[in-house]
Amino acid sequence: MLRKAQIRDVKEIQKLLTHFASRGDMLSRSLSELYESIRDFYVWEEEGRLLGTAALHIMWEDLAEIRSVAVAEEAGRRGVGTTVVRACIDEARSLGLKRVFCLTYKPDFFAKFGMRIVDKSELPHKVWGDCMKCVKFPDCDEIAMILELD
Repeated sequence: MLRKAQIRDVKEIQKLLTHFASRGDMLSRSLSELYESIRDFYVWEEEGRLLGTAALHIMWEDLAEIRSVAVAEEAGRRGVGTTVVRACIDEARSLGLKRVFCLTYKPDFFAKFGMRIVDKSELPHKVWGDCMKCVKFPDCDEIAMILELD
């Protein structure tokens, strides 16, 4: 079941994100960051277990980032990731945003939503705040993608 995240989900979200962050697939998020941004998150829950998450983080009046997309490995290839990302895109549209972007190692996944690869220099400098925390900074090897919303 897809739903907006609640405070009670924070520790499970962090556990899921930390699993992938420990492999270098994404940035980790502290409990403090997650509590502060809990309203950004969607989760997919089955039988009381959190199996997927994604967040829509508003950057500016016309731009948001889809971030922290993670699906438990046992739930892979079941549409969980697609569902949580689609919820973020739908919310972005309902808020009147013009563009959403992501930084990813999975461009084929995000291309399914109509996102296209762009040079990182096309993104405003404001989006790089979180990158300072990354061990790969400033040699980021993630792929920047953007979706123009109608």
